Amino acid sequence: MNILILGGTAEAMQLADTVAALPEFHAVFSYAGRTREPVAPAIPYRVGGFGGVEGLRAYVREHQVAAVIDATHPFAAQISANAVQACAAEDVPLCVLSRAPWQATDDDLWISVPDIAASVDALGDAPARVFLTVGRLHICVFARAPRHHYIVRSIEPPDDLSFLPDHKLILARPHFTYESERELMRNERVDILVTKNSGAASTAPKLAAARDLGIRVVMIERPRAADALTFHRPEDVIAWLRAQRDHVSLRP
Repeated sequence: MNILILGGTAEAMQLADTVAALPEFHAVFSYAGRTREPVAPAIPYRVGGFGGVEGLRAYVREHQVAAVIDATHPFAAQISANAVQACAAEDVPLCVLSRAPWQATDDDLWISVPDIAASVDALGDAPARVFLTVGRLHICVFARAPRHHYIVRSIEPPDDLSFLPDHKLILARPHFTYESERELMRNERVDILVTKNSGAASTAPKLAAARDLGIRVVMIERPRAADALTFHRPEDVIAWLRAQRDHVSLRP
């Protein structure tokens, strides 16, 4: 059974590891190409977009894909929408593997905003020391608020940070520990943490550290989720795939 995993998350990698050991499935892992040096999964993989809905439909037909798993980042709204449309048009089963979002506790100082543009406004007028953990592709919006000092953390270096006159760049890849996050925020005298509600366990320690240090968190909430069957655990996706295997015939 040929399956396509639209990947990019830790959960997608876990699913790939599991599928690699199951001979009944022949899976391909697809990276969108946002990361310059992606980690190789345990199964064959490709890098780059498909060319919209029609391109994804063509790929599904050409490779006789019998099921698609959308395990992209919760903020990859466009590819998720494309997957819904393409799979519906090709009558191919689709499910989503998505981590649950983080939830604020009574001790958290969260300001929830609908998108990254709103997160800039939430910083306020007074100059502050702002810890940005929003990914390298969206930092440019903070050019609207040059009065702040920005601590920018990214897996890979952004193409340009000259639009932030006062910044420090930290290159680091998860996993992060509570102790390291607390030390970083104290040393950098962080006033505000800005992050996306990815729900990732590997980056959650920054929220606990911010909570204990009394640091405000501007939380960018997720876009509307794709209208598709959703699982939160790779093992549930495997069970779903086995059910599809019993009901779906490969295309000629």
